[in-house]
Parts: sequence; C-alpha cells; structure tokens
Amino acid sequence: MSREEVFERLNKVFQDIFDDDSIVVNEETTSADIEDWDSLEHINLVVAIEQEFNMKFNMNEVTTMKNVGEMVSIILSRIN
Repeated sequence: MSREEVFERLNKVFQDIFDDDSIVVNEETTSADIEDWDSLEHINLVVAIEQEFNMKFNMNEVTTMKNVGEMVSIILSRIN
C-alpha cells in the first residue's frame, strides 16, 4: 500500500469521525488544525483508524505522534 492510499483511507476516517466531508489531512495535520479534535475524539479516531487498517497502535505511539504524517509512517510500517 502506498502512502497516498493510506492518506485516502485516513481522509475517510477523519471525515466520518468529525462528520465533516471537507476535511483533508496531510503530512503536517495536527489536532490544532481540526476544530473538534479533542482528547475524547482522539480516542475515537485512534480506534477507528485501528479498525480501518486492522492493526493496533501501542500506547507509546499514540502519545508521541506529532502529526498525521507520523501516523501514516507507523501504519505503513505495520501493513507493508
């Protein structure tokens, strides 16, 4: 799976979780860029992403991810 394909799938997850079809994430997207992205929605987002990609993040990964680009790198390392 390519990085672009991961972003396509992530966009759909973000749009579903935040109920906003205009959301388009990129390498630098952080919680500061999406209005409703708070700690509770972060948990919902992580769970939805784990389900989408049939994988689990460990606690260290969840707490140290700085942006969506880092999330994509972790996903790619697990599925490729």
